[in-house]
Amino acid sequence: MLRGRTRRGRGPYVADDDPLDAAQERRVRAVLALGGVPQADLPDGVQQVRLRLLERAASGREAPRDVSAWAAVVASNLAMDWHRAKRRQERLGERLAALRPAEAPSGEEHSVLSLAVARGLDQLPDAQRQVVVLRFYADLPVRSIAEQLGVPEGTVKSRLHSAVRALRARLHEDEVV
Repeated sequence: MLRGRTRRGRGPYVADDDPLDAAQERRVRAVLALGGVPQADLPDGVQQVRLRLLERAASGREAPRDVSAWAAVVASNLAMDWHRAKRRQERLGERLAALRPAEAPSGEEHSVLSLAVARGLDQLPDAQRQVVVLRFYADLPVRSIAEQLGVPEGTVKSRLHSAVRALRARLHEDEVV
């Protein structure tokens, strides 16, 4: 709960009160849109701003003096994050395209390989599957994975090594590679 702060004419915050009024929500949507976030992603952006305001309240920090300005800054940061993620996905796509062999496998071979990898991932322990997905599918560096998971980098590297070894064994066992 946001303590001791009021919003223009609406009284103190309460748990089931929407932290953004209609004008603030419009401002957040405008900042996101002007920041280049597609229309389809605007509702998610607004929800992220709400969530960050509620998380701030839940952590016991006091409410920002000007919720509208704070929400606009958060929306601007979210727009930058959206662009970073988009660029990261584009770079990942480019790297994957560069790794494709000149003679791409047939659709059937690709399907078999994809299915084998998916089965292999399913059989990994949760911690190993998590680091594999974050490293190879989300394209996060080991340091970022360690920070996000709250574990040492060595633990991430160890989990990755074990997971890749298990996946490789699974693919050889299935005679996929």
